[in-house]
Amino acid sequence: MNKISHNWCEHVAFGAASSHYPASVAEVQEVVRGAGKVRVVGARHSFNHIADTAGALISLRALPRRAEIDRAAKTVVIDGGTTYAELAPVLDAAGFALFNLPSVPDFTVVGAVSTATHGSGNHNRNLASSVAGLEIVTASGDLLTLKRGDADFDGAVVGLGALGVVVAMTLDLVPRFDIRQTVYRNVPFETVVENFDALMGSAYSVSLFAHWNSAFVDQAWLKDLATAPPPGADFFGGTPAATEMSPVLGKEPYGTTGQLGSVGPWYDRLPHARIGALPTEGYEYQSEYFVARKDAPAAMRALKAVQSALHPALVVSEVRTIAGDDLWLSTNNGGDSVGFHFSMARDWPEVSKALKVIEGALAPFGPRPHWGKLFVMPAAEVRAGHPRLADFRALATRHDPTGKFRNAFLDEFVFGA
Repeated sequence: MNKISHNWCEHVAFGAASSHYPASVAEVQEVVRGAGKVRVVGARHSFNHIADTAGALISLRALPRRAEIDRAAKTVVIDGGTTYAELAPVLDAAGFALFNLPSVPDFTVVGAVSTATHGSGNHNRNLASSVAGLEIVTASGDLLTLKRGDADFDGAVVGLGALGVVVAMTLDLVPRFDIRQTVYRNVPFETVVENFDALMGSAYSVSLFAHWNSAFVDQAWLKDLATAPPPGADFFGGTPAATEMSPVLGKEPYGTTGQLGSVGPWYDRLPHARIGALPTEGYEYQSEYFVARKDAPAAMRALKAVQSALHPALVVSEVRTIAGDDLWLSTNNGGDSVGFHFSMARDWPEVSKALKVIEGALAPFGPRPHWGKLFVMPAAEVRAGHPRLADFRALATRHDPTGKFRNAFLDEFVFGA
């Protein structure tokens, strides 16, 4: 099959010596046993070199799709190549759901989990928190099974691919539900800051979109349970959008999930993009940083203060909240967080300048960058943001003593001095 040559945005060219599309777990084990270096790609939606390798690059998309639902346990077992877009309609038809989804459903579940990707909601943890079990092909080619409650489990879930190839995953399920989505325009910035917790907790999931260069937050996307009371004509000073919106002002809302108070299944409202709407190649760069939720108002004011330096690189910024968890390398480990996401123009010189400004503004709040997105923070600062890092290193070394699954990115930001 074709060589896996680059990431979704095409700005990272993979340096792999070979590409592999195993059609069974046994074939995965064979590739791993025979390779000196191995990494795995999902939907290729990482924006840095976390998936790169000089050795064998594996895609699990050729594995047979699995969606084995245990109704009594309220769990589902999936294969390592399944995307949320493939899984969600199957679960919904069976009367089940996942508690949350990423903004784009065309990601592989394992890829999203392994990098602590998230949705939004004051009471919603990141997507990795729904994992109840893992099956991993380790460096020896053997199959390791871990379940919630096992000593190594919390370290292995957000594993960055450093423990091996996750070929199967067990996820918790909830009863299926419907979501009503309403978008509000022009919420006063100071009102947002002064009422941050109440505003972000006003629906099941809330996303704010801003450019930081006006007196307003441009849009607030409210995704609430269909059983909740309908929202009113005023949302903290914002007014309902009269037409469907794109998160990027001025862009046609092609492929966005239904708005204007319309109700739909969880999997067609919790994301911002409909299934299948993701372009074949990305037009933007992406970065994201997480700080403690208690620091959100001060962090927002800090970003507002440097607004002029964010342009012309900035396309749009999104603000979301995520509940804390105990997963060792999660960007939400240890407490509730707020995530500041930045979609940037395809202009690395301008983007790199903007990232330095963003990181400087957020520095007083100890930001953690998203593992799969762009950042320019020194490696020592990235490592310092993860108090369980030494435990993770020991865990990874125990299962991969020769560093078969390590690459330059992991050597710098995880295993470095």
